[in-house]
Amino acid sequence: MNMGPPPGSPFGGATSAQANRAAGLPFAGIPAELAARVKEIERREPIHPEPQIAFRHAEPAAAPFTLARFLAPHRLGLLWALTLVVFATVASQAGPWLLARAIDDGIRQGRMGVVVAYFVTYLLAIGLSVLASYLRIRFTGRLGHRLMYELRVKVFAHLQRLSLDFYTEERAGRLMTRMTSDIESLANLFQDGLVNLVVQGLTLIVISVVLLTTHVELTLIMLLVVVPAMVALTVWFRGASDEGYRRVRDRVADVLTDLSESLAGIRLISAFNRRRHNVVHHRNVVGEHFDANDHMARVGAIYGPSTEVVGVLGQATILWVGGRMVLAGELTVGGLTAFILYLTAFFAPIQQLVQLYNTFQSGQASISKLRDLLGTAPSVREKSDAIELPPIKGAIELDGLSFGYDPQAPVVRDLQLSIRSGETLALVGPTGAGKSTVAKLITRFYDPDRGSVRIDGHDLRDVSLSSLRSQLGVVPQEPFLFHGTIRDNVLFGRPDAREDELDEACRAVGLSEVVARMPAGLDSPCFERGSSLSAGERQLIALARAFLSRPRVLVLDEATSNVDMQSEAHIERALEALLGGRTSIVIAHRLATARRADRIAVVDDGRVLELGSHEQLLALGGRYAQMYSTWTTSIERAQRPDSRSLSSAEESD
Repeated sequence: MNMGPPPGSPFGGATSAQANRAAGLPFAGIPAELAARVKEIERREPIHPEPQIAFRHAEPAAAPFTLARFLAPHRLGLLWALTLVVFATVASQAGPWLLARAIDDGIRQGRMGVVVAYFVTYLLAIGLSVLASYLRIRFTGRLGHRLMYELRVKVFAHLQRLSLDFYTEERAGRLMTRMTSDIESLANLFQDGLVNLVVQGLTLIVISVVLLTTHVELTLIMLLVVVPAMVALTVWFRGASDEGYRRVRDRVADVLTDLSESLAGIRLISAFNRRRHNVVHHRNVVGEHFDANDHMARVGAIYGPSTEVVGVLGQATILWVGGRMVLAGELTVGGLTAFILYLTAFFAPIQQLVQLYNTFQSGQASISKLRDLLGTAPSVREKSDAIELPPIKGAIELDGLSFGYDPQAPVVRDLQLSIRSGETLALVGPTGAGKSTVAKLITRFYDPDRGSVRIDGHDLRDVSLSSLRSQLGVVPQEPFLFHGTIRDNVLFGRPDAREDELDEACRAVGLSEVVARMPAGLDSPCFERGSSLSAGERQLIALARAFLSRPRVLVLDEATSNVDMQSEAHIERALEALLGGRTSIVIAHRLATARRADRIAVVDDGRVLELGSHEQLLALGGRYAQMYSTWTTSIERAQRPDSRSLSSAEESD
């Protein structure tokens, strides 16, 4: 919607300019002499309504992705484009026939009026061809951009729909290739390839018909001399290029994958002095991409000139045979001229089709890659008749739960566990015991192989994912922050929150003290992955984000494991505010966090070995008691002064 500038904005004209000057601001707004032009630009600015996006987790089963199915909804538009192509092609090929008539009926007989008439007709034909081509290019260009827009949204929405196991196994660089170079190749196929394929194919048909009507004998000679050689070369080229283009697409994916991993791990690369090694490795990856393209260049270098040689030999043959026919009176000069011109025009589309075949092969390889991606079904599927999960209290029941990322190696085994509404349960145990896996099953990032997860009696597989996830909160061990501001990241889970609710969330977790030290406060920039912030600051932002989203069930995955003692103290205070009044599952390596929980579950080998409060488990004298004893001993040892340091201090005194 076009709206005027708000009061006090830099676009407000002279009044706002005076106010800004009075306030001592360095920028005083748009000068009065330019205000009229600004208003004119605003008036002409197109109106872009809010897009209507209907995302569904439960996507109905669809047929495999093909170009024909992709274009089918736009068949009427494609029919109109085909009509324009036919009209432009027929009009553009009228020139040689009009030239032949002008030579035979006008020039040879000295009738200048006839020559002028054919000349004017030729100009009209060219004008109509140009107009039809303009309309076709404009229409297909807009349609092509619309199709690519729809495809990008379709692929991105499918990526949002896929489950976590897909991203665990698939490399990010390859997915970037699907969204970038593969879709670009498909765009080139549609906008340049398919339309020109129709244009050049139709041109060949029109020229062949004209040649047959002009002189059958010369046409048969051309077909016998030229066509077999062209067919043989094309069959060879197709076989040589099919596999080559698949290699090119795979090598493009390798290049982007290696680039993506290097950028994501640049800190580790610097820390281990691996920059030179990475350059060498990337050079090898790019070298394989170069070799794949070089192979295709050699194939094209053989095919292109060979077709030109065949074309030249065909023209020479027609000129020799046709010249003898003219001398024998069997063919007119105009007829021979038109035939040679049409023959030249016959070879031009063939050369174009050679280049188009390259585009077609590249596009076909991209279609194959996109078909595989769009054909991948999420492992966590939403039922077509899934119900909306009502507001939950947070009672969780894990009944006979078994799960393994590899079905042959289960991580969780026949697990039975009940979590009361509003209870804080801590999961402790050695690395690889299955603690994080239990949390992922509760949040339905994965579905169990056997058993069920129920919240307030609802099996998670029977409810819609949106209604479930809207009532869950997750604070991971490594909080992910998006590029933007601190405000954007806190509002991520609930963008419509009021300013007072945002301030309350920041105060509750202690983030207000952090942002108060920053020049721009909540509007301070937060670079990609939060690289400009400390681990403790990133964790506080993640906790504020969870607090603001008001989840009924909260999962904390080792929220204090990567921070220092001072930051841990701040986060522990934030956790007290965050955990109150909601069901919470806390995965903790540090027992200082676990002992504050209502109950503690000791997990090992995918099973719950012990369950109870901190005091109950200490009294039990089992696994937890051993872990707590080891932890307290390490704390005491860390706090005990070092005798050698004391001796050194005494000597220095």
